[in-house]
Amino acid sequence: MKAFDHKLPANTSEPELITLISELNANEEVSGILVQLPLPKQIDAQKVIAAIDPSKDVDGFHPLNAGRLASGLPALVPCTPMGCVLLAKSVHESLAGLAAVVIGGPTSSASRSRSCC
Repeated sequence: MKAFDHKLPANTSEPELITLISELNANEEVSGILVQLPLPKQIDAQKVIAAIDPSKDVDGFHPLNAGRLASGLPALVPCTPMGCVLLAKSVHESLAGLAAVVIGGPTSSASRSRSCC
């Protein structure tokens, strides 16, 4: 696995970031894209998220992925909730019957999705 790290200055424009996202979408060596939120005030996060190829959306924030996950349809499980499930399973082999509290935004539904466990 290769990691590509793009550290952009705080004054990066929205068109510049969306251009980079388009290049990453087209790059066959890139299998996942994670945009660190929050973004600077001059950048509309929803436009940036929508620009990510849904098949490369590691956070699961793209409207297509969020909708599929919320509907219980097969979808890429966002990395943070999946990481929490894997961490919990490293302590308890079976999570059946255990109680958990999930605090979060749109990705909190990932913990309810059978596809993540």
